This record gives sequence, C-alpha cells and structure tokens, in this order.
Amino acid sequence: MVKAFKYAIALTGSIATGKSSTVKLLEASGFHIIDADKIAHQILDEQHQAIADMFGEEFVKEEKVDRKALGAIVFTDSSKRRELEGLLHPLIYDEIERLSIDQDRLGKPYFIDIPLFFEGGRYLIKKSLVVYATKEQQLERLMQREGYTKEEALNRIQAQISVEEKRKLASYVIDN
Repeated sequence: MVKAFKYAIALTGSIATGKSSTVKLLEASGFHIIDADKIAHQILDEQHQAIADMFGEEFVKEEKVDRKALGAIVFTDSSKRRELEGLLHPLIYDEIERLSIDQDRLGKPYFIDIPLFFEGGRYLIKKSLVVYATKEQQLERLMQREGYTKEEALNRIQAQISVEEKRKLASYVIDN
C-alpha cells in the first residue's frame, strides 16, 4: 500500500503572508498543490447542519455556511474555535490523506497548502516551506484585502502560531 505524504512538502505560513501567490508560482512551475482551505470550505458547507446545530441556524443560509459570521465568533472565542476544529479537522485530514495517496503514486514532489500545519501536528510530512511576512505586513494586507478592522485582523493573526515561530520550525522559508 502506498503511504500518504511520502513526497509531500507542507506549504504553510500565517494568514496574509503570501501563500496564495506562492501557490501560483509553484503551480506555474509544474507542481501539484493540494489546498486544505478549499477542502475545508467544501467540507464546511457539507457539514452545514452540524454547524447549525452547534452555533445556530443563523449561520447557515440555503445550505451554505456564512463563513464571515461564523469567523466573527470562532476567532474571538477559542472554545468555539476548538469545537469547530474538532468537527472539521478529522474530515479535512481524511480528504487530504486520500488525495496525497493519489499524488504519492506518481512518485514526485508535490505541495500541500496547510495554513494550520504546525498548529495541528496531525500531518506526518517531513519537509515544510513557510511563507513569511512581518506582523505589520499581515495586518496591513488583512485590513486592505478583507476590509477587517485592526482588531478583527489581530484576532485572526493571534488564532495561529506566530509566523516567527513557524519560521523557526520550517525546513525552508520564503521571506515575502
């Protein structure tokens, strides 16, 4: 049986560090990317009833989860965030593992874009690439790109291990 993650490289970094731009460059260079965020969004909507049961019907509209409204709660209440992660993370992991096994059969390196790679500790991936940006750059990007207030942006940044810590844990770093 093919073991998952044999040829995988975890691509990570904190919010608004430039992971999406890095993904585009890697794809243009011929690398396959497994995107944990895309998988998470799909699974979040698939789990809309469980989300409604956990957080309330007002967070679901036409079988789609209102991610912005849900984010306002889970990024300010760590117990709510852990509850949501407890539901979603095992399902996300299973799908990433399934896709990884398919990629490993090809016998060449590929990337798994996992924003919470170091936070989760669940993926047995030997190499990691961290996209780094300063906290000030992250704040500026979040406020401009997403229209967040400084407090909203800080809440999202602080919900993850600091980008400085991720930098120390990484096999490779792109300073963006």
